[in-house]
Amino acid sequence: MSNILILNGAQPYEFAPGALNAAFVGRARRFFETQGHDVRVTTVAEGYDANAEVENHVWADVVVMQFPVNWMGVPWSLKKYMDDVYTAGMDGRLCAGDGRTAEAPTANYGMGGTLTGTKYMLSVTFNAPKQAFDDPSEPFFAGDNVDDLLRPVHLNARFFDMTALPTFAAFDVMKNPQIEADFARFDAHLTQYFGDQAHVAA
Repeated sequence: MSNILILNGAQPYEFAPGALNAAFVGRARRFFETQGHDVRVTTVAEGYDANAEVENHVWADVVVMQFPVNWMGVPWSLKKYMDDVYTAGMDGRLCAGDGRTAEAPTANYGMGGTLTGTKYMLSVTFNAPKQAFDDPSEPFFAGDNVDDLLRPVHLNARFFDMTALPTFAAFDVMKNPQIEADFARFDAHLTQYFGDQAHVAA
């Protein structure tokens, strides 16, 4: 069985208290626990110990990052978590420097990660509709996909040599929510990439 770290990166606001992202975290937790995996969950807005979170990353075989996309990126509390935890892990636990050497000071930047073999998955929620992406005729994203938008998050993970699993996204969750359909797609996504458990208890 595997070790699974789930990060709930939602930042509560009055208009968006974070219930949907918490529900996705709960579904993922039940899915993995039903399969017999060991699961740890960190809700970053509730506080954390940076060194303990570094050890959680070292312990994990899979890191699931669940968060709403806020202003085209991660919520501020999740960004602070990354700044705190990832910086603490630069002591060799998450990376051994930035990959460059004195002999080749301009080569291999970003290739110093020590989490080789660790997988990660982004699971995100959007106010934007699905149709805003992957369509060059839509002027805002101009054909970009979800992973193009989230490239900085992917690069952070790559800096530690983690390997990406396909991203899950729920769209238009504020103005045109399709929550039950999103839950069903999420269950299917977990089943496809993590095992044969066909149902997650509601």
